[in-house]
Amino acid sequence: MMPIYASVKRGRSNLLEREAALELAVKKLSNIPTDSEVYKLLIEPVCLWFRDKYESFTLPQRGAIPLIKKGENVLVSSPTGTGKTLASFLGVIDELYRLGLKGELENRVYAIYISPLRALNNDMKRNLLEPLDEISKIAHKNGIDLPEIKVAVRTSDTTPYEKQKMTRNPPHILITTPESFSISILAPKFRENLRHVSWLIIDEIHELASSKRGSHLMVSVERLERLVNSSLQRIGMSATIAPLEEVAEFLVGYNDDGKPRDAWIIDARFAKPVDIRVVTPVRDLIHTPTDDVNESIYRTLARIVRKYRTTLVFTNTRSATERVVYKLRKILTDMGIADIDKIEAHHSSLGRGLRLEVEEKLKKGELKVVVSSTSLELGVDIGYIDIVVLLSSPKSVSRLLQRIGRAGHHIRQTSKGRLIVVDRDDLVECTVLAKAAMEKKIDRVKIPENPLDVLAQQLVAMSIEDRWRVNDAYKLVKRSYPFKDLSFDKFMSVIRYLAGIYGEEIERQRVYRKIWFDGDEGVFGRKRGSRMIFYLNSGTIPDESHVRVFTLDGRYVGNLEEAFVQILTPGDVFVLGGRTYEFIRTEGMRAYVRKAEGRRPTVPSWFSEMLPLAFDSALEVGKFRRLIADLISRRERGEVIDLLRKKYRLSESAAINIYQYIWEQLKYTGGIVPGNDLILIEKWVDFGEENIIFHSLFGRRTNAALSRAYAYVVAEETSYPVRITVSDNGFMLTVPEAGIVDLYSLPYRVTPHNIEGILRKAVKTTEMMRRIFRHVAQRSFMILKRYKGREKSPHRMQLNAETLLRVVGEMDGFPVLEETYREIFQDHMDLDAARQVLEWINNGDVKVEFFEAPYAPSPFAHHLVVQGYNDVVLMEDRRKLLMKLHEMVIKSLGEPVS
Repeated sequence: MMPIYASVKRGRSNLLEREAALELAVKKLSNIPTDSEVYKLLIEPVCLWFRDKYESFTLPQRGAIPLIKKGENVLVSSPTGTGKTLASFLGVIDELYRLGLKGELENRVYAIYISPLRALNNDMKRNLLEPLDEISKIAHKNGIDLPEIKVAVRTSDTTPYEKQKMTRNPPHILITTPESFSISILAPKFRENLRHVSWLIIDEIHELASSKRGSHLMVSVERLERLVNSSLQRIGMSATIAPLEEVAEFLVGYNDDGKPRDAWIIDARFAKPVDIRVVTPVRDLIHTPTDDVNESIYRTLARIVRKYRTTLVFTNTRSATERVVYKLRKILTDMGIADIDKIEAHHSSLGRGLRLEVEEKLKKGELKVVVSSTSLELGVDIGYIDIVVLLSSPKSVSRLLQRIGRAGHHIRQTSKGRLIVVDRDDLVECTVLAKAAMEKKIDRVKIPENPLDVLAQQLVAMSIEDRWRVNDAYKLVKRSYPFKDLSFDKFMSVIRYLAGIYGEEIERQRVYRKIWFDGDEGVFGRKRGSRMIFYLNSGTIPDESHVRVFTLDGRYVGNLEEAFVQILTPGDVFVLGGRTYEFIRTEGMRAYVRKAEGRRPTVPSWFSEMLPLAFDSALEVGKFRRLIADLISRRERGEVIDLLRKKYRLSESAAINIYQYIWEQLKYTGGIVPGNDLILIEKWVDFGEENIIFHSLFGRRTNAALSRAYAYVVAEETSYPVRITVSDNGFMLTVPEAGIVDLYSLPYRVTPHNIEGILRKAVKTTEMMRRIFRHVAQRSFMILKRYKGREKSPHRMQLNAETLLRVVGEMDGFPVLEETYREIFQDHMDLDAARQVLEWINNGDVKVEFFEAPYAPSPFAHHLVVQGYNDVVLMEDRRKLLMKLHEMVIKSLGEPVS
């Protein structure tokens, strides 16, 4: 597929107008430069080196190099192995050599390369030094004396001595991370080396755009542009992402007139061929015993590993990665397929040294199989991978393409991927994602909007740099994409907070001002001590902390990850150390529980680690369910199974499993199959408790928002506590007494207009609110982890945060509180998608049907109902319970149980 050049020039108006403007702005270039045209742009030693090293330029390289040489802003989007790095760097290197040959290469930083990973930075240094050395040798052979192009890495791992050397003798190309970059701009001496930067290269921009790290970075880039006092040439590198136009705007930002700066997009996302197939380990995914399914999964994995030289296996959680490696080592060594030292794990909880060791072994071809969670998704060079295996759904088309893109480390090699499914829901989901990936349907990236804690950090950094007029600072911040729609009122609320104008109550909690502000003059600047506060406390990644768990009588029972604790509510039951406990309360970083033997967990232990299904992908899954249900209603069984096999590249057993699953739902509910345009609300009474099951196939983050809002409404109306169970495919509200909820009016009690107000009340006193408030308060410098040589423990910071939350909880518009709500609703939940669903219900685009389950919940509800059972020790395992529910459904239909 040809790369697309697209000029990004769009105005700011409502969403539909913006999208229409984007479509009009994308222009395909009919004449893609040829190899010979690209060679004409490069100096002789660079041409000789490239011809000697590579057969020809790849599509991204042919597209990017001419544009970069012209000084254009460029976003390059293409898979691993398509030459993105050289596409971005070769034009820059060539320009530096040209300056050197003219005697104009100065002792300063010309190009800054930023990536989200320190490991990627070290990798990039190696990948640059090798070509530079080889080009230099070729030039020397041909009698050309090229200057040395210096490359250096500056991260939190860089020693003070190395930083001093760098200040005296700066590199021409600086490699860094977003956090170190922001601090570098403030370093009084090193800052001078950045005054004439020409190029800014941002790698893995898809990873940064979707998080606060990206928001932080793009304001730092605007600060650099002000320091340079001219337009930086911005180059972005991205894997598979959509929409590219929005990511291009994120890269280049805005002019003061509110219009995006010019940019070009090189779309080579599908330049590499892909081969994606869904694999069912057993013929019958419902009746096969658990041990047999597990054994078949590992047998399937072993067959793949035996067939290929190097296999990369992705799981969805770190705990699953460890479990799979443990079992694979035993199976593969017993079968003689691989020695134990050729099977490794790679995930973020491993020490940096271990991770680097695994990456080095992969590059050298010394490993047979590596199992990873998400840590190898990013573009660290890991050498040649023959095939990628995904154990269970990757939860988005973008992630699927990114993971599979790690296979076949060359543009002409096919990226092979296999998805091994574990149950019928997983089979349906993987089938849809695989088809969408082959059809190039990519989930839209969600970029945080106006994160006020990031703004607080940046305003402190700006105050250290200079004395600012408020209007000038506001203009600079709004030039960055994440803050393009920031209101002046919100901007001023952060200024007032940093200047300590919010009153004595906060100051009594030892929260002191971080800037000085003259409201009459409209000017702010640096307060003494703020530089050290910024150096020691800046950044957006929250510390991973553990919460110590105690029984009410003070007995210590173990640790929980904080991300897990923040989703708990009093009364929730979970498993720790093989026993079930009921959550009571927290005090700082301590949780208090009571024993709950024999009770079903309401929150599975893996829940906080699991990736949520993307909203766009969830809609595709819903559409598929409705499509197949419609086919089943109109066509013969064999015809539908044959269509599934051919259209979705499935085995016969996989097609039969999907057919049977949807047929059972259709038959049991009298023809109601929920999907993208239909929500089924199912009532199922179990031992006197009423379970209200919303079959809302919109992804877990959307369902998290909807479930909290509906649960609050039910609790307010009935005065009963409501238990919530959430999945990607729906949510379940459990009340202790049947018949107390008016089911038929319930879906209309939450609307697009009242959902945010309801959610504010629902989350106000939750663990999520307390924990996220601490993270936001830390990022806003309201709570300082490090100050005057002391470091606060997470326990002490959490206690401080809870005290502060009580003080500011009722303050209207207080920025740290407002950002806490924004982060919960937009980053942890998806309030926008939830509003969209409610809008669809209101205008009839999504219908609501009701069903009262007579014997057992309907087939589509089974996984939601038994979600917690697989954690329980000495209890009927999850698969057996699923089989039991399935048997009850089949018997009620008068069908024989196979």
